[in-house]
Amino acid sequence: MRYYSGMNNSPETAKQWLAKIGQNREGAGEAFVAGLSGHLGAGKTAFVKLVAKELGIEEVVTSPTFVIMKIYEAGNNGPFKRLVHIDAYRLERRKDLEALRFEGIAADPKNLVMVEWPENVRLAVVDLNTWLKFEIHGGAYTVSVQTEAEDFLKRSRKLK
Repeated sequence: MRYYSGMNNSPETAKQWLAKIGQNREGAGEAFVAGLSGHLGAGKTAFVKLVAKELGIEEVVTSPTFVIMKIYEAGNNGPFKRLVHIDAYRLERRKDLEALRFEGIAADPKNLVMVEWPENVRLAVVDLNTWLKFEIHGGAYTVSVQTEAEDFLKRSRKLK
């Protein structure tokens, strides 16, 4: 099921997406985990930056490609107190997430966890609340948001 398809990678899209996922978070038993897939330069980190701004994060948000994970404290009164940004581009298997204490991070309902390249660590439909697919069409950056990630699941099964 898609609730956005072909939306541009813009502040308005980030705001709408946050409003949608923030609904009914009271009493949530775990973090909201989003997988972000797309080619290099397709807008994954740019979208995380837009989300961070909407969360009231004033710190400069950069790609965690070399440090793998960055945690930011949210500056607003929304349902999320932390943004956890993970870049799994250099990781090769699900076990690599253990060093990040991913299970504990994913268990905290105050966390919004955004994982770039989730297919590299075999995060699948059961692990993700949603999947965001980033593409470039004719020079325009687009994002499709899905709650059922069938294509993603097929791709992650083909890996290794």
